[in-house]
Amino acid sequence: MARERNVDLVEVAAQANPPVARLMDFGRYKYEQAKREREARKHQQQVELREVRMKPKIDDHDIDFKIRTAEKLLREGDKVKVTVMFRGREITHPQIGKNLLDRVAARLEDIAIIEKPASLEGRHMSIILAPDKRKLAAKAKEAEPEKKDDAAEPAAEAGREGHGAEAEDPQGRRFPLQDHREREADADVRQPEP
Repeated sequence: MARERNVDLVEVAAQANPPVARLMDFGRYKYEQAKREREARKHQQQVELREVRMKPKIDDHDIDFKIRTAEKLLREGDKVKVTVMFRGREITHPQIGKNLLDRVAARLEDIAIIEKPASLEGRHMSIILAPDKRKLAAKAKEAEPEKKDDAAEPAAEAGREGHGAEAEDPQGRRFPLQDHREREADADVRQPEP
């Protein structure tokens, strides 16, 4: 019967009693299955495990910098492994590394969850933080109204000041910006006529 229809006889469930078989074009079936898998993979987000390393003798500013880096990675959707590397005799005081990791986790608790608590592996103590989607979404909603307010404020200031726009230099001094027509008029005045 399969030869008459020019299709394949494919066994679907061998363990069933009696065994189940279907008449189908097996090549086309494999192609469609691969196509479905490619489509499913396209819509998935690949989560990477990124690492932030530090040593126990780290200064406050450096910790802040490492935390900002970890926060950026978490906002991008990646997991972050925060590692404290012990050198020499530093390994005799693992509580310093544990306190440091707890401090980092506490600072990032508003956007991340601890997936793996602190553990000592050889000379490295590490924790794994994963982004908390709910907390990130809530933070994004909080920031959204602030952005709208910030955008409306300069527009209102420009309306009060008239047509002349102002700029601010690094020291905070404000000065008027010239319109291109004003610059052309100034250039005409300055040029001596032959």
